[in-house]
Amino acid sequence: MTRRRFVRGTAALTLAPAGKLFGASNTVSIILAPSNLGLRPPQPGHEPGTWRAPEVLIEAGLAAAVNARDVLPIARPTYAFEAQPGTQIRNGQSIRAFSMRLKDAVHGVLQEGGFPLVIGGDCSVLLGGLYGLRQSGGRGLVHIDGHSDFYQMRGSDVGRLGAAAGMDLALVSGRGEALLSDWPEVGTLARDQDIIQIGEREAAADQDQIPSTKIAQITAQRALAESMRAAAGAAVEKFTASHLDRAWLHVDLDVLDENIMGAVDSPGSPGLSFEQLGELVQELCASGRIAGADFAIYDPELDSERHYARSIVQCIAHGIRTISVSRGE
Repeated sequence: MTRRRFVRGTAALTLAPAGKLFGASNTVSIILAPSNLGLRPPQPGHEPGTWRAPEVLIEAGLAAAVNARDVLPIARPTYAFEAQPGTQIRNGQSIRAFSMRLKDAVHGVLQEGGFPLVIGGDCSVLLGGLYGLRQSGGRGLVHIDGHSDFYQMRGSDVGRLGAAAGMDLALVSGRGEALLSDWPEVGTLARDQDIIQIGEREAAADQDQIPSTKIAQITAQRALAESMRAAAGAAVEKFTASHLDRAWLHVDLDVLDENIMGAVDSPGSPGLSFEQLGELVQELCASGRIAGADFAIYDPELDSERHYARSIVQCIAHGIRTISVSRGE
């Protein structure tokens, strides 16, 4: 039976040796992260609807589909429409506080030998998830997203609030305000050479700064032309060469083609099908090098009939089945 526990506050944590970190059981624990803090209001005075995704996906059967040991809800943070002190990032102070709580939840699951499956929320949940991995001794990131999310604030942005969901990859790689790019005990969450980005559409690549870094990248067009297995294989080869035993997986569901699933804030094409995304995640998890994952950006307010919820659940379950199927049975 799936247990439900509540995660409150933060605790003093210490770094664990990597060899001691991950137990043999790797049972799945779902962590509900109902944050919409990283997104701009879709219209004046209206909050983004991504905060509803965790409960909607649970109602669609996610816990049973992934054979979850337990479900750990984190309290929904308060969305601020106005700027917060000391930051030019929308909800910046709140994102840091929420990331700390999420980090504690992820760290706790990893310390128990489990696999943390974080369900967002917007893409800023990547910060807390990856922080929890780093706090536990792991490192490395597979960033699956239809956009690079590598935007960095410029001088021309003075007076304008940035959106963390569009700069999450920049922030985790140490670029941007220290508030969200420099974390206690670990500093930068991921080195460029420990990151692979999969799924950005070439239409946006001309504005992308990733090619000038050591971040590896596979565009959506390349992944579709080759295969999901080849894309996953490239990530695994990179991690093998860098001696990365356990990495974090971030999945922004806008990597799906907008003609297949459009209930996201920034849909686009070309993109993957549900089957292809499930296969890509499955190949990565089967490598044994993924210690935890987050799935983000589904907006149930753009899916009033819940048409996509079950398909998302099936996609996630397909992707992590090498972890969930053999555990607890």
